[in-house]
Amino acid sequence: MTTLQGRVALVTGTSPNIGGVLASGLAAAGAKVACNDIVAGHAASRAETIIATGGEAIAVPFDVTDEVAAGAAVHEVLQTWGGIDILVNNAVAFDMAGVLDMPVERFRKQVDVIVGGAFILTQLVGQSMVSRGRGGSIVNILSTAAWQGQAGNIGYCTAKSGMINFTRSVAMELAPHRIRVNALTPTATIPDDPEQARRFTEVFDGLAGAGKMDFNGLNPWERLPTPSDYVAPLVFLASDDAAMMTGTNITVDGGALAKYWPQIPGRQFPDGQLRDGQPSAHAK
Repeated sequence: MTTLQGRVALVTGTSPNIGGVLASGLAAAGAKVACNDIVAGHAASRAETIIATGGEAIAVPFDVTDEVAAGAAVHEVLQTWGGIDILVNNAVAFDMAGVLDMPVERFRKQVDVIVGGAFILTQLVGQSMVSRGRGGSIVNILSTAAWQGQAGNIGYCTAKSGMINFTRSVAMELAPHRIRVNALTPTATIPDDPEQARRFTEVFDGLAGAGKMDFNGLNPWERLPTPSDYVAPLVFLASDDAAMMTGTNITVDGGALAKYWPQIPGRQFPDGQLRDGQPSAHAK
């Protein structure tokens, strides 16, 4: 059984949805967890939840784009637990707009949170890992939007895509120090919390009804993932079980990225219809 007993993790962006559940998942696997969020209440609430379920956690609220604040928080974690073994770069800014109308400052801010924040935390935590000499694991949270183009979401798609090669580049640099750097790709996610799930479902259904995006109907699986579906892959990447994995990615999306783009899931091609642009061999 994969265990993170005795490890210390710092997770950025521990909101009630994906980041918070990831933090709790690491704690359930035995790690001590420092919970970060720009919203102090989110960080504190997640730390309290972990403690209430028998884990060890502290809240370290700060803006990941603030190098001074990030440095102070990393120092606090080091002073509290003596080191950091796992870093999860999950902090994100959602700001959907297109290239023709998104103000440049909003674009820069979104990229700075996702890529700049990951750079700052990776540098600070990476330096502490190198100094300690015990290796470590860094996991960057991507998105299926990192691998595909989405209209009207230029900042998010650009920043998440940049994290693909950020992961590879940092992995190559830190490999001599036995610090592994990998990525985890989630997709459109339904929260575990029933009330949040209801609100998200209403939004997704509204988008489908408006003919914009059909997350549920076009995913090959029978449902969209929940944050809990990402916990086991994250724990695996953070653990010694993934000792020979670095510079790579695990995708947990119900097959969304694997699907041939025009195919409607669950519908087969009867004889006589086109298959990849050619008539069926059985067509008469």
